[in-house]
Amino acid sequence: MKKINVAIDGTSSSGKSTMAKALAKSVGYTYIDTGAMYRSVTLYCLRNGLISDGKVDVERLVALLPKISISFKIEGGKQATYLCGENVEREIRGLEVSNCVSLVAAIAEVRHAMVRLQQEMGKDKGVVMDGRDIGTVVLPDAEIKLFVTTSPEIRAKRRFDEMRAKGDTSVTLADIIANVKMRDHLDTTRKESPLRKANDAVEVDSGQFHTAEEQIAWAVNYFHDYMQKHQ
Repeated sequence: MKKINVAIDGTSSSGKSTMAKALAKSVGYTYIDTGAMYRSVTLYCLRNGLISDGKVDVERLVALLPKISISFKIEGGKQATYLCGENVEREIRGLEVSNCVSLVAAIAEVRHAMVRLQQEMGKDKGVVMDGRDIGTVVLPDAEIKLFVTTSPEIRAKRRFDEMRAKGDTSVTLADIIANVKMRDHLDTTRKESPLRKANDAVEVDSGQFHTAEEQIAWAVNYFHDYMQKHQ
């Protein structure tokens, strides 16, 4: 059976990454978490003093970009993100990185570097890739394009519950609602590859699903229906 590419875009904490990861596993495709790539660059910036008072030292970051390596590995059945050889999966999911990632992701040179890497990953097909500009910029020829979103309050509650489940009690629900709304604004108004629905993407309101399993099941069924129609 021929392989295709699946592009899943959408707002933060809309469940797109969980859906993309599970879909890839279900159909035997490679999952590419582009958000983790931008989060890794952001963590690198925070560790190296490149972010101060809400601003990124773009000149220094651009000079250091060639030294930043990002890769994915499967460990214990789960995908982990590696930054310069170190497993940073837990660190990149914290609120400090979340509060800064949109600033870093808006930098043209960062986006160009990440897009080149992402396109290389998708050139042989058989990938499920999620992010903000996959269907519009990274994989504009993807056979399946989905755009996932729902209200900021629903998305923030999901993120809050997820962090609590991991033992992180350092933030409040109000903090996360504010973070979600800030990221929505930054992602949709940036000059470089803003978040937007591709013209040929199917919009998915993740608020209609009662559980992540329902959302995943919908995506898997949609994939198989597409493949049956395009044999």
